[in-house]
Order: sequence, then structure tokens, then C-alpha cells
Amino acid sequence: MKFKSLLVGLGLLAGASAALAEDPLKVGFVYVGPVGDLGWSYEHDLGRKGLEEFFGDKVETTFVENVPEGADAERVITQLAKAGNDLIFTTSFGFMNPTIKVAKRFPNVTFEHATGYKRSKNVGTYVLRTYEGRYVSGTAAGMMTKTDTIGYIGSFPIPEVIRDINSTFMAAKSVNPNVKMKIVWVNSWYDPGKETDAANALMDQGVDVLIQHTDSPAPLIAAEKRGLRAIGQASDMSQFAPEAHMFSVRDNWSPYYINIAKAVMEKTWAPKDYWGGFSDEILTIESINPNLPEAVKAKINSTFAAIKSGELKPFTGPIKDNKGNLVVAAGHSLTDVELAQVNWYVEGITDEIPH
Repeated sequence: MKFKSLLVGLGLLAGASAALAEDPLKVGFVYVGPVGDLGWSYEHDLGRKGLEEFFGDKVETTFVENVPEGADAERVITQLAKAGNDLIFTTSFGFMNPTIKVAKRFPNVTFEHATGYKRSKNVGTYVLRTYEGRYVSGTAAGMMTKTDTIGYIGSFPIPEVIRDINSTFMAAKSVNPNVKMKIVWVNSWYDPGKETDAANALMDQGVDVLIQHTDSPAPLIAAEKRGLRAIGQASDMSQFAPEAHMFSVRDNWSPYYINIAKAVMEKTWAPKDYWGGFSDEILTIESINPNLPEAVKAKINSTFAAIKSGELKPFTGPIKDNKGNLVVAAGHSLTDVELAQVNWYVEGITDEIPH
């Protein structure tokens, strides 16, 4: 924990002791979207508020929202470091290189980067096992589709998103051998207009269940208008589509932020690669719609339970890619390092990964 010494008088007098006053831990957050996106950045900000609620005046937090990935990110992260923040969370994949660059210039500041893979002496990484939520989503989508066609709205073709597309499709295929998946990329994390257009384009192609890797509730709202189905992303989005919403996969960041702040205060922090999922309740299933068939609700709950217990590991071989190559050997479950490098589609996905 950080302390400052207050020197009483003009010098150190014999027998006088320096008074120690405890400073709050200053914690900065960098968000790629607005805190009102009602998805990814919204949940990170709820995590920040949870940190404040837990520690009270022992912490002082600040955040910067709507930060583009690239040069602007480096500038914002630098400003937070110069402002005296002891701990900085950078919460999007594209903040990875800027975080590493700034961390080299501020070795006494602790940095935590979400969804990346580069670490250093003062940079740790953290990510959610979102593929666990996607496996539950794919299972439900495969059971609910009447057209045997589900849709996925992708943000950027990075390993996290590709991994989740695969998990969704493998799960859907496990309950519906005839299922097909159509994918539309919007090249944005948060753009309600593009997300709406993507949702409508997919539904125009026969998709009747939507899964998204974007941050606004726009796809759910589009599905509601057309009497179709969708699954919420990052936060509980049930309020936006009372009929269309099947359930949401929610990111619950507070426990992680509290643990990291505590480690920094106690000087036990070390750079690690943290993966949080169902088992530690960093990832949760929220608001299963009562209007779903009983069999679907039961399957959602049983799939969630099997993944949480470790009985079901979505990326366990044999798995072939869509070129026919064996990419996961029989009986092998991908390690976290291997999961972070997924750059192939599984067998049955007919699209090509954009470059």
C-alpha cells in the first residue's frame, strides 16, 4: 500500500516521528465504448462502481469512455498514468500495444489489459471464457431455430471472436445436425446502426435466432420487431426485447477488480493471465425467458451446469477445421494458450475468416 510521509516542522528533530497518512489507491479505467452502451463498457463500469462500493474511501477511481483503439488509446493511458493512477485497467483488445508501450514508461504503475496476450513486469492480462456462454447460446439457438439457420454478428476477426463463433456453431450442431450459421462482420464493437443493419441482413437470409459479439441491444430490438429470437451480450438485455430475448450472457467484473486492487494494496500483485468463466461467476447466465419451451430451458440450465463443473469443455477433440484438418486431437482440451491462438473455423462453417 502506498504511503506518504508528512514532515512536521522544518526538519527532523530528535525524538520526533513522521506521521504517516494513507493515500487512497487511484484506479483508472479506459473504455472502448460509452458507459451507456448497455453491454461491454457498461458492465466494466458497473465493475468500477463495485470496486468503489467495496473499498469506500480506500480507492479513488476515474474512467475515460469512447476511446478509439490506436494512437488515441496511448494518449489517454499516458494521461491516466501521469495523473498519478496506481492501477490502470485497459478494457479492449486493441488497447494491447498502447498499454505495453505506456507501461514501459511508467514502471511503478500497475496495468491490467482485458482480452490481450502481451504481459510484462507491470502488465497483467485478463479475459472471460466467453466461449462458455457461446456454447450455451449455440445449444439454445440450435434447439429453437425453425429455419435451421442461426446468425452471428461479429465485431472484429480476432481470436476471441473466432473462438466464440466456433463454440456457438459446435454447440448448435450438437443438438441440431442440420443447422447452418451465417456471419456478418460490422468491424466495430459498438455501432447500433451497423448492428441493426447486420441483424436485418441476417434475418433477410432466413436467420431466425441471432447471436452477437457487439455491445448494443440493437440486434435484440431488431429481432423483437420481426418476431424472431436473439440472445443478449455482456449485460442483461432482457428489458429491450421481452418476447425475442432468450437469455443473456452477462460479464460480472466486480470480483476481479476487487481482487486485483486488493493485491496491489497488499503488494502481492504479479503479472498473470487470468481467464474467468462460469466456475468463478465472472460469467453468468441471466434472465432465461419464461416463454421458452421447457425442454430448451432445461437444456440451457444443464449445459451451463456441465460447463461450470468442468464436466463439459467445449474445445475438446477431435475437432476439424472447415478445411478438413484435424486441429484438436481426440481427447485433448485446448489450453488457455491454445485458445488464445484460435484462427480457424470449425468444420461446417462455410464462411472464410476476413483478413
